[in-house]
Amino acid sequence: MILASQSPRRIELMGEAGFEIRVIPADIDESVLPGEGPFELVERLARAKAQAVARQHAELDEPVIAADTIVALDGELLGKPAGKADARRMLHSLSGKTHQVATGVCIARGDSVDSFVDITDVTFYELTDAEIDAYVETGEPMDKAGAYGIQGQHGRMLVEKIDGDFYNVVGLPIAKVIRRLRG
Repeated sequence: MILASQSPRRIELMGEAGFEIRVIPADIDESVLPGEGPFELVERLARAKAQAVARQHAELDEPVIAADTIVALDGELLGKPAGKADARRMLHSLSGKTHQVATGVCIARGDSVDSFVDITDVTFYELTDAEIDAYVETGEPMDKAGAYGIQGQHGRMLVEKIDGDFYNVVGLPIAKVIRRLRG
């Protein structure tokens, strides 16, 4: 099986689930299309990644799994921060609010393409400027959509509650992926 992602979190989740995988990241244009919403975006990107890797690298009927995760607040896409100031801005906007984490997943196998989007609501505690500054200084938010990682040593302290799949917020709704692979 191929994982079309080099995300350490996705690699770890697939390994913990007992899968032997080849990691072959996709190289596609990830630009947002005009009028495209965040949830449509993640599904389209997951499909494009899976299909690109399947065409170039998959053996006959070898499954290719691709995923793309975004953070959205009131319909606004919050990608990876461009720097510390951007991370602070994102964390201020998430403070005390509920946002959505959506992961688009695609499993391509031969001529079959199965894709879905899993959405989890995440609510942050009210964060002080000092808490935000201290978190940004850890470096943890710098390579993560929405400027936080729920699985991180420090990021988990920002989250008051979630409604949905925890592993979706990490980057791959692994139980749903396994069920789709079996189905």
